[in-house]
Amino acid sequence: MTKYYSITELTREFDISTRTLRFYEDEGLIHPERRGRTRLYRVADRHLIQQILRGRRIGFTIAEIREIIQVYNAPPGEAGQLRLLLAKVEEKRDGLRQKRKDIDETIGELDNIEEACLNRLAEIGVST
Repeated sequence: MTKYYSITELTREFDISTRTLRFYEDEGLIHPERRGRTRLYRVADRHLIQQILRGRRIGFTIAEIREIIQVYNAPPGEAGQLRLLLAKVEEKRDGLRQKRKDIDETIGELDNIEEACLNRLAEIGVST
């Protein structure tokens, strides 16, 4: 017998809103079965939701996640998906390294400004 999850079960498990699940459905990322107005999520849907949320946590956009999912469903399948994912991971890592470098440079500039201000205050006889 096929295991189904309700929208309530998944929102509680993943601590997300029903609106989030409906958004993922509207974006074509998941495809729950429908019985009337009730959405029934399969194990595969639950797994996809888990992967979508993981992708979002590490900074992938919905478009990037959609692309990764779609590659899995087309030739060469999983191998193509894994190659794409590796490329996206490297791209994301490079972006984060650049941000880290930019932040370090900005902190250095702020340190220099602070030091200059403190020196000038000392020159004009104002204590801090």
